[in-house]
Amino acid sequence: MLTSRTLIRPPRRGALVVAAAAIAVLALPLACYLASPLFLTRAVSERAPAALAQSGLAAGQFGVVDAIHKGEGTASVVQLADGQRVLRFADDFRVTNGPDLYVYLSGAAAPRTSGELHATGAFEVAQLKGNVGGQNYALPDDLDLGTFRSVVIYCRRFTTVFSTAELVS
Repeated sequence: MLTSRTLIRPPRRGALVVAAAAIAVLALPLACYLASPLFLTRAVSERAPAALAQSGLAAGQFGVVDAIHKGEGTASVVQLADGQRVLRFADDFRVTNGPDLYVYLSGAAAPRTSGELHATGAFEVAQLKGNVGGQNYALPDDLDLGTFRSVVIYCRRFTTVFSTAELVS
């Protein structure tokens, strides 16, 4: 006599093991790719601009955005003797590393989201050279610095703000 119990087959362990192994083979490289920037450091050690006469136009301190995205150190905008303006991250600069990080100037004082970064106007300065150490970024002559209130480290791939430095004149 056939019963419903004899017609239902329990799942095969072999198939479950193969499926788990396939998921692990696919998920492990992806997890390593996404998490590795958090543990790697890209150090930069550029000297401050060598011009003897320079004036500070604005400066600010990088800070914490959330438990994962943190920054510290000084960002300053200086004008060199020849008139060129440079965004300078001091030697004490450090930010959580991540993929696809860029330096932006924002019209918002301390944006915490992509929407806040772009809402009042944003200017992409350059790709971040490194997440640790002093670095310089030349600014265009025609850029109106009066419209920007902060320097932002921003991940374009995941549209995430990593740190901001509110600029004070």
